[in-house]
Amino acid sequence: MKKEVDVVILGAGASGMMAALSAHESGSSVKIFEKQSLVGGTAGISGGIIWAPMNSHMKKKGIQDDRTKSIDYFMSLSQGEINQSLLEAFIDNCGEALDFLEEKTDAEFSILEGYPDYYLDRPGALKDGGRALDNKLFDFSILGDWASKVRNNGMPIPMTLAETPLGGGTGIISNEIMSKRVKKDSRGFGQALVGALLKGCLDRGIEPQLEIKTKKLIKEGERIIGIEIEQDGVLETIIARRGVIIATGGFEWNKDFVSTFLRGPLNAPASPPGNDGDGLKMVQEIGASLGNMTSAWWSPVLSIPGDNWPEGGQKSSPILIERTLPHSLMVNKFGKRFCNEATNYSALAGAFHFFDPNEYGYPNLPSWIIFDSNYRDKYPFANVMPGSENPDWLKHSGTLEGLAEELDINSENLIETVNFFNSYVENGDDIEFSRGKSEYDSFYGDRSKAGVYSTLGKLEKAPYFAAEINIGALGTNGGARTDELGRVISASGSVIEGLYTVGNAMSGSTGSVYAGAGGTLGPALTYGYLAGRHAAGNNYVSKESYNE
Repeated sequence: MKKEVDVVILGAGASGMMAALSAHESGSSVKIFEKQSLVGGTAGISGGIIWAPMNSHMKKKGIQDDRTKSIDYFMSLSQGEINQSLLEAFIDNCGEALDFLEEKTDAEFSILEGYPDYYLDRPGALKDGGRALDNKLFDFSILGDWASKVRNNGMPIPMTLAETPLGGGTGIISNEIMSKRVKKDSRGFGQALVGALLKGCLDRGIEPQLEIKTKKLIKEGERIIGIEIEQDGVLETIIARRGVIIATGGFEWNKDFVSTFLRGPLNAPASPPGNDGDGLKMVQEIGASLGNMTSAWWSPVLSIPGDNWPEGGQKSSPILIERTLPHSLMVNKFGKRFCNEATNYSALAGAFHFFDPNEYGYPNLPSWIIFDSNYRDKYPFANVMPGSENPDWLKHSGTLEGLAEELDINSENLIETVNFFNSYVENGDDIEFSRGKSEYDSFYGDRSKAGVYSTLGKLEKAPYFAAEINIGALGTNGGARTDELGRVISASGSVIEGLYTVGNAMSGSTGSVYAGAGGTLGPALTYGYLAGRHAAGNNYVSKESYNE
């Protein structure tokens, strides 16, 4: 007998495990296959914030939101790229999906207080927050051996995101409380979300099968009926009686796909290795229609030399607080500012991807974040703390001319740029790029300072410092086109029965729009929920010819 199961999930990240839970609770048997040796994927190293309009936590707190506002907000940013039916399916079901997750697992969410939407000038945006949800701590001690099989970014953090500066907190926890958390291996951020999803799967006997490569989808007529996998060099067929759900992530680590599809450079992925387009290859082979292929969840990143993933590949981390704090700015390779440094990270990709036809190149890649000793003495920069020694990768000089020479950029331009910037700070008005005018600009700034000065501060105290910044991505968000249930659409426009894609493997339901913190995980969890539930009700029974 060939192995059979109702629903097969490819990928043990957030969307894949959510799909598994949804399918199981709808009455189906489920198997998850993961090619990596760890579960969690990109969600495991993320902040774990979930963007979800009209969620139940908003309702409990009396925060006003509605369907029309949410749709209007996205469509005002769409640039014609959003399939409105997919967007509406996300908006209409995200609250239900998260309620399901809290009811069926140990996941617990709370509103990330005061975290605004990213584009506050657009209709439907919420200035005071409510749509962004944080994860409460999850105790990994209850996972047993599985605790060591969850992807993390080095050292798991025993704090919620809201308690850290990233979420508007102080980062200060008493020794007594911290000791208790460490004893329980309590973790926040994306670790808490992944831990709860994994525990929910394990409680139901759904144990992810690790280090298994899916070779191809098996098709009978116009329907996908299973997969062929490889483990330890042995091929095996798995029949999926009701459906196959692809949750394999994006393709940001596949250089060929990146250069073929994306609208501009992506030279430093901020996700773990392994997101190399496996799912994309499979859906192409069976004739799926593709969408959103030029897009990604972009972010400026810092890549510290020698900081590599265990399986190889340079680690790159989104740079958020560092570029928002006072006494800092960013310049391009000509020594000139080119953006509002404090704006949201996804939108900044447009500045990095600016193509100069005269130069025939990208003048803003790479760029440098420049800051002075006021900054260095007061604020951390990545893993470099105030008062610590300067690492080799952090360039510094006693003069701006010397720093320009270190960076091989035009010193006259750099000095002029800093002088202009300092005059903007003095007048409290960045007339070039409006840094500090938006409520969002101040969220990651120095909250001890008022108004625009939470993010604006002169560069005037030597020595001066610089670090190279590149454009990366949390993941790509193009892939197979789907309907509002996650079912894959063929190149001819018909549904490919028995096949679904979710998360970053699908053509994103919000197009290229990253509208607020958690704009990746909200749709990923929602479509995992929808696809799992629908696949469970898909009553295909494998043919006798597939039994030996």
